[in-house]
Amino acid sequence: MKRKKFLLEKLLVTGYAAEGKSVSRQEGKVYFIEGAVPGDVVDVFISTNKKDWGEGKATYFHEYSAERTTPFCQHFGVCGGCKWQMLPYEKQLVYKQQEVAQNLKRIGKVALPEILPIIGGADTIQYRNKLEFTFSNKRYLTSEEIKVPGDVVHQNALGFHVPRIFDKIIDIETCYLMDEVNNTIRNTTKDFAKENNYTFYNIKQHTGWLRNIIIRYCNTGELMVNICLGYEDETETKKLLDNLLIKVPSITTLLYTINTKWNDTIYDLSPQVYFGKGFVIEQLKEFKFKIGPKSFFQTNTKQAEKLYSITRDFAQLTGNEIVYDLYCGTGSIGIFVSKLAKKIIGVEAIPEAIEDAKENAALNNITHAAFFAGDVIKICNDDFFSQHGRPDVIITDPPRAGMHEKLIIKLLEIAAPSIVYVSCNTATQARDIALLSEKYSVEKIQPVDMFPHTHHIECVVLLKLKN
Repeated sequence: MKRKKFLLEKLLVTGYAAEGKSVSRQEGKVYFIEGAVPGDVVDVFISTNKKDWGEGKATYFHEYSAERTTPFCQHFGVCGGCKWQMLPYEKQLVYKQQEVAQNLKRIGKVALPEILPIIGGADTIQYRNKLEFTFSNKRYLTSEEIKVPGDVVHQNALGFHVPRIFDKIIDIETCYLMDEVNNTIRNTTKDFAKENNYTFYNIKQHTGWLRNIIIRYCNTGELMVNICLGYEDETETKKLLDNLLIKVPSITTLLYTINTKWNDTIYDLSPQVYFGKGFVIEQLKEFKFKIGPKSFFQTNTKQAEKLYSITRDFAQLTGNEIVYDLYCGTGSIGIFVSKLAKKIIGVEAIPEAIEDAKENAALNNITHAAFFAGDVIKICNDDFFSQHGRPDVIITDPPRAGMHEKLIIKLLEIAAPSIVYVSCNTATQARDIALLSEKYSVEKIQPVDMFPHTHHIECVVLLKLKN
């Protein structure tokens, strides 16, 4: 009987697998390893052990790879946010390019053109425009802290969740994902909360006043902060928010949200405006976008400009095309390509996002765009086409799970001349391309790195209807 969990010693890591894991081979068996890079010699605790493969985490390093570099963040190795800091950025791009090729070939199993070189980010730190931090009365303690003699006392923390540990929070001192203003906001709020003995949230007991801080910082300079609280307390809320406005005068919109639920989502809640206009304006090239506290928007503005420019180029618009923008969200892609299109039709399941899309079209004086809330499969029927026209180009930007098979069947039925498929998960993108290959061939492939120091990749694929 095979051991379910055990330690393998002195494995040489020989390559990169996918999703941030590296690979090693021993006696004809493949092991996928978390926390190592090619060239490392490591001991690995195997947590999953199958006939042909195993999976585990590096626990001890006998030799470090020559590819390694020194991580820049004090929280590296505990926080799960930037797991690839130990790799030079140029090497990260090599492995991301490799993953795109592997997924599209292995899963897609269709004829592919040469994949264009991945477009990296000019900014590898402070590139995010949105961050969310969580309050907890249970600070995550490292193994070294736990070894210190004496009783372990639960401490308040404000930061990120520990990977795979739902009830403890890493107390973040400095986060490099956003402009330094994020650290000022977070640490100012935490210090004031401790001085005033405010209670931090306990996720197991569902108690505590302070729950989350959501920060959005736009390239226009507008700064929105939303503080989520467990219950109403008008007096202390005013004290907390007034102090933050004094300490961080660059805040242009400050909100608070009362969340009495067990989960942290705010999509079904009503953020209250305390200061400012209640939203911020972000800009992509010449286009402006109104972003509220519940709006979705690409979290790397500079790379989003590159991603959308590629999407527009792949669409090969001449001014005569009707473009359908599926999973359109707040309308950002459709609006970005609108100047070269005859008409934009956006479809999105979330009604609030469609309202944002309509406002964003009006904000940019775009009169040839229409946005519809609902399921594409139900909306795009013959009556709809007779009213709005059949698509010449379909742009689809689904979530990580990819497109529903029913939608793929619908796209095959519509048979638009071109589909531009924007994806944040090349595995599901490859699966969908395989299904679309019944009528479509792959013409262009362009990977884009939206998230340096992580294993995440965006990829734009142009599909053309076969003759």
